[in-house]
Amino acid sequence: MTASIMDIGADVAAVFAADGPLAARLKGYRPRIQQIELAQAIAQAIGDRGTLVAEAGTGTGKTFAYLVPVLMHGGKVLVSTGTKTLQDQLFARDLPAVRDALGLPVVIALLKGRSNYLCHYHLERTVGDGRLASRAEVAQLRKIEVFAKHTRSGDKAELAEVPENADIWHKVTSTRDNCLGSDCPAFRECFVMQARKRAIEADVVVVNHALFLADLALKDEGITDLLPAADTVVFDEAHQLPAAATRFLGESVSSHQLLDFARDATVAGLSHARESADWPVLGQAVEQATRELRLSCAAVEKMPGQRSTFDTLPNPRDFGKAVQQVIDTVHTLGRILMAVGERHPDLDMVAKRGPDLIARLARWTEAHGVPPAHPEQTAKPAESAWPEPAAESSSGQPAEPPQQRADDGWVRWVETGASHIRLHTAPLSVAQAFSQYRPAGQAWILTSATLSVREDFSHFTRQLGLYEATTGRWESPFDYGTNGRLFVPHGIPAPQDPRFTEGFVEALLPVLAASRGSALVLCTTLRAVDRVAELLQEAFRERGWEWPLFRQGDRSRRELLERFRTSAHAVLVGSASFWEGIDVPGDALTLVAIDKLPFAPPDDPVLDARIRASRERGGNPFFEYQLPEAAIALKQGAGRLIRTETDWGVLMVGDRRLVEKPYGKLLWRGLPPFTRTRNVVDVEAFYAQRGEVVSPETCPERLTISR
Repeated sequence: MTASIMDIGADVAAVFAADGPLAARLKGYRPRIQQIELAQAIAQAIGDRGTLVAEAGTGTGKTFAYLVPVLMHGGKVLVSTGTKTLQDQLFARDLPAVRDALGLPVVIALLKGRSNYLCHYHLERTVGDGRLASRAEVAQLRKIEVFAKHTRSGDKAELAEVPENADIWHKVTSTRDNCLGSDCPAFRECFVMQARKRAIEADVVVVNHALFLADLALKDEGITDLLPAADTVVFDEAHQLPAAATRFLGESVSSHQLLDFARDATVAGLSHARESADWPVLGQAVEQATRELRLSCAAVEKMPGQRSTFDTLPNPRDFGKAVQQVIDTVHTLGRILMAVGERHPDLDMVAKRGPDLIARLARWTEAHGVPPAHPEQTAKPAESAWPEPAAESSSGQPAEPPQQRADDGWVRWVETGASHIRLHTAPLSVAQAFSQYRPAGQAWILTSATLSVREDFSHFTRQLGLYEATTGRWESPFDYGTNGRLFVPHGIPAPQDPRFTEGFVEALLPVLAASRGSALVLCTTLRAVDRVAELLQEAFRERGWEWPLFRQGDRSRRELLERFRTSAHAVLVGSASFWEGIDVPGDALTLVAIDKLPFAPPDDPVLDARIRASRERGGNPFFEYQLPEAAIALKQGAGRLIRTETDWGVLMVGDRRLVEKPYGKLLWRGLPPFTRTRNVVDVEAFYAQRGEVVSPETCPERLTISR
C-alpha cells in the first residue's frame, strides 16, 4: 500500500474531485477546496516526515482530509482520537469508507484500554462468587455471560444492554493491578491480548489519547510495540492533548486503591496461604491507616473545590505522618505477600501492587520533610523488589522542604470527597516529556477545529514542545454571517455579581421564546447548571411552555443527548462535558447560550501553580495561560451550534466582558464570523425571518437529520 510522495501530491486532489473515487462511492459528497488544501498539506508533512498542526473549521471534512493521504502514503499508521465515540466511528465507518473508495488492501484495527474488554478470568470468578450488589447486577451479569460466548472482540461497547458505566463491568474486566498476564488460565482467549495482536499486525490502528498517553507514562498498556513502528501518527481532537498529557504524565493514589489492595490481599491470603499470616489483621491495619489519612484531611472539605494544593494543606505534618503510617502498613502486608507469592498467581499479583502504591505515597512524605516513621527499615531485603518506605521524589531530586516551589517542576494537591481522598501529582509542563517520545523520522499530524488563538498557534505548540511544527488554518466553508448571530445582551449583571445567574436567565427567556426551545445552555459550573435549570423550570411553568427541560446529572450524558435530539423544542442545561463532542444538526438545536466566559476555576491546582511559575519568571499568566485556554474553550462551545451547511441559529453569551473588556476582542474575533448584535429585537427578527422559511411545526420531522 505504498506510493511515492510525489505521486500522492499529484493525485490527492483527484481523489477529492467531483469525478473522483470519493464522489463515486459516497452519497451526497461535494468537493470542498479547504478539504483538498488540508489533505495536500498533510500529504506534504507525511512526505517530509515532519509535524503539522492543522486547525480545520467545522465542515472542512478534516477526517477524510487526513485519512486519504495517510492511506495513500502507506506504512504503519496510528490514529489517536479524543473520545472512544470518535474512535468507534473511525473504525466502523470512516476508515472502511475511505479504504473501499481508494481500493486499497489496508488492514485496520481498533485498540482500547484493557478496562474496555471483558476478562474471562474475572467473569468466571464473579459468576462463581455469587455476591452481587443488586438484582439488576445479577441480570446484567447473565447478559454478559451470554455476550462472552459469541463476541469476537470482547469490547463492552458492543453490549448496549449493559451501560458502559455500570458497576458490574468493574467486576468482569481487568486492570493493570489485577491482571494475571501470562499466568492467567484464560490467557490464550484473552480479548486484550487478541486486540493487541490484531493491532500489531494491522496497517492502521485506531487508539485514543488516553491509551496513547498511558503508554507513554506506563509502557505497558498495549501499544509499546506500535509506537516506534509507526511511520505516521495522527492526533484528531488534538486540542485535548495538553490537558490529557498533564493528567497521564502525572500520577495519583486514592483511598479506593489502598482499600482495594487491603481487601484483595486479605482474600488472596485466606484462600491460598491461610496459615502464613493473620490476613484480616494485616488488611485491617491498612484500612485503618487509610481512614486516618482521610481524617487528617477533613479540613480540606471546606476549601474551594474540596481541594488543597501542597502549600495550603492544613496540618501538613499530621498529614505527612498519616501518609507514612499508610506506607508502613502497606509495606508490612506487602512483604508477607511477597514471601508467599509463589504459591498462587493471585498472591503474586496483589504483592506486585504494593511497591507502586508505596512509591507514589512516599513522594508526599519527602515533599513534606517527614522522616520515615521507622528509620530501621532502611535495609532493603535481598529477596524483595520492594522500595523503602521513603522513596525519592517524583522529580528524582532530594526531598523538598515543606513548601511547594513553582520551580520544582511538579504540582501536588489533595482532593477529598464524602468517603475518599486522592493525592495527585502533575508536571507543570508536559512539553519535554511529550515531545521526546516521538521517534526520529515519524510524521505527526495534529488537527482540531480549535488550536489557535487569533490565528496564533504558539500557546498550543509551546504546551506540547512542538517548536518546529508547521502550522496552518483552514476556515469553515459555512456561511456564518447569514446563518448565525452572536448575541451579547445589554444590561446583564457582571459575572461576579450575586444576581448574575438570575439576570442571565431573564435575558435568555425572550430568546428561548423566539427559538421555541431547541437550545443548549452551557454553564461554567455545576452549581450554575442547577440554578439555571431551576429558574428555567419555574419560568416554563409560569409561561405555560410544555417543552422538555433536561439537566446534566439527571441521566447519563448519552441518554440526555439522545432525548434532546429526539424531543421537539427541548432545552438541555449542561456544564463541562457538554462543551465539546456534541453534534446535533438540524432544527433540534438553533440556540447555544453560554453563561460566562470559560476561564478555568481559580481552585484548579495545576493552573494555580502555572500562574505562580509564570509570575516568578516575570511573565503575564493571564495572557500566557488563562486567556488562550478560555479562547479555545469558547470556540469549542460555539462550535456546537452550526454543524452542517443548512444549520442556523444564535450563539448567546451572557458575559458582557466579551464586548466591554479590552481582551474581549481577542475572544470574539476567534469565534466564527457571526453577525453580531446586542439587541434582542434583532435576535427575534432573525428567528422570525428563519421561521418564514422553516416553520417550527416541521421541527419534529427533521430531528432525525444526521451528518
